[in-house]
Amino acid sequence: MFGVVPKSLWQRTNPADNNNMCPWALRCMLIEDGDRLILIDTGMGNKQSEKFFGFYYLFGDTSLDLELNKLGFNRDDITDIFLTHLHFDHCGGSIIRDPKNGLLVPAFKNARFWSNDRHWMWATEPNAREKASFLKENILPIEESGQLNMIGRNAGNETKWTDNISIYFADGHTDSQMIPIINYKGKKLVFMADLLPSTGHIPLPYVMGYDTRPLLTIDEKLYFLNKATDEEYILFLEHDYYSECCTVQQTEKGVRLNDKGTFNDFFGG
Repeated sequence: MFGVVPKSLWQRTNPADNNNMCPWALRCMLIEDGDRLILIDTGMGNKQSEKFFGFYYLFGDTSLDLELNKLGFNRDDITDIFLTHLHFDHCGGSIIRDPKNGLLVPAFKNARFWSNDRHWMWATEPNAREKASFLKENILPIEESGQLNMIGRNAGNETKWTDNISIYFADGHTDSQMIPIINYKGKKLVFMADLLPSTGHIPLPYVMGYDTRPLLTIDEKLYFLNKATDEEYILFLEHDYYSECCTVQQTEKGVRLNDKGTFNDFFGG
């Protein structure tokens, strides 16, 4: 998760257990936007084999269905699934096995699924480095269902998707990852996906070994974290076990953590 950064440094923010493993979150985000109910990312899902899940030591007693139910919704209420990218831990919950016939079908039968052409091609014709992360059973059934939609990428790295959501495209972690920037209560809330997995990744050299273009990730982080400082973004952290959100600030050492906490700490109630 921290690439070439020595453990003696990264364990200050993300301490490891006796098996040299750290706890990580798989947070999704649900957005009510007019008559649309948008879910950003869908987690790992539960259709993979016991051996597959055994590599990751899953823990906790929550699930996507339980969390939706707490809010008075269920899967059939979702109108849009926004997939930041198609690595299994971000899209695996998009597809389930039909208990009647074992076929792979969308878990959200009434939703449009959103990706982009560049990333879809990257994921369906994977390079050797990412092949183990792009699982065809998570991806191809979306297209086969007829529910797949593409978001256009402009010549620049940013585009508008809805009246309240714009997208920053980042290519360091994987090609054409989509980072949604959401207007909410007069503030900019950013779902950071794998551009910034945790507060421990704020220093520029702290880049995941998963990233296909780590030097580009550093450039993208520099640009985006400077912008986050200038425009006072609130950063929503998909993988940080300890903090749901954070803000950043400029220091003599560059951009560093300013504040961290729960979503409600930043927005209330």
